[in-house]
Amino acid sequence: MKGIFKHFIGIVTVIYISSVLSFGVLILVVISIPRMLPVNSVKKYITAISNEIGNALVWFLKITLGLIHRPKWQIDYPANISTKSWYIGMSNHMSWADIFVLLFIGNYKLPLLKFFMKKELKWIPIIYLVHKTIDMPFLNRHKPGEAQNDPDLKARNFENARDAAKKFTRYPTTAFSFVEGTRFTETKKNIQLSPYDDLLKPKIGALVTAFSGMPMVEELIDFTIIYKTPKRSAWDFACGEMREAKIIIRSYKIPKFIKESDDMDSVKYKNQFRLFINDIWLEKQKLIKEQKY
Repeated sequence: MKGIFKHFIGIVTVIYISSVLSFGVLILVVISIPRMLPVNSVKKYITAISNEIGNALVWFLKITLGLIHRPKWQIDYPANISTKSWYIGMSNHMSWADIFVLLFIGNYKLPLLKFFMKKELKWIPIIYLVHKTIDMPFLNRHKPGEAQNDPDLKARNFENARDAAKKFTRYPTTAFSFVEGTRFTETKKNIQLSPYDDLLKPKIGALVTAFSGMPMVEELIDFTIIYKTPKRSAWDFACGEMREAKIIIRSYKIPKFIKESDDMDSVKYKNQFRLFINDIWLEKQKLIKEQKY
């Protein structure tokens, strides 16, 4: 898209997304009022309704933005996914656009994706309301070494996050984490001394937390996103500049030695989980090399 028309599309997209999300969240807030009742059956019923509304909003945005942006996505789905199961999901992280891409391609293919979000984002009203109405959890982020030097802080953070993940057991959910912890850039890769050409090092904290609160999960779903354009900003997405992409989705069985562990906070357990994720990350890097535009 060129010139003035491109920016016109961007303005329309931003206004449209903001309007739809505001209206949708308002509905969710009204629907969620009975959650205050201390009755588990009511909470479970409201969670089911809220998830269906969330899925409907994502579907509506997907269809209408598809008419505006005309995306050219090549999507490779695994054969065995279902909206009736529980999953843990992860992806490489290239842009703010990733969230919309993932929600759209997962819509009615997987249970509603629920992202682990930085706690700093809770001050954004619409994000805070999404957190409250469809149980998207916040995670604390600390300076390097801060949590390790304060065992009580580390324990509180883990328990709070696990309690949030336990809410996912009320209704089929895909608990989702960007395991790199931040969007990929060459500068971040070099500072981190990442061994991967197109990825940052994966972090397992959110995944371990999700699994500790969702022991029924049998599979991890990994998304690999590859954009054709090097443009990555939210405005580029709004203007339709990122409409060509390849998204490859793979399903991995949670290893038996991880599922049967009785101490998810042990060093041994976390090392085993880390090896599991690192193997997937090596496959992902190879896949990106093969599928790059």
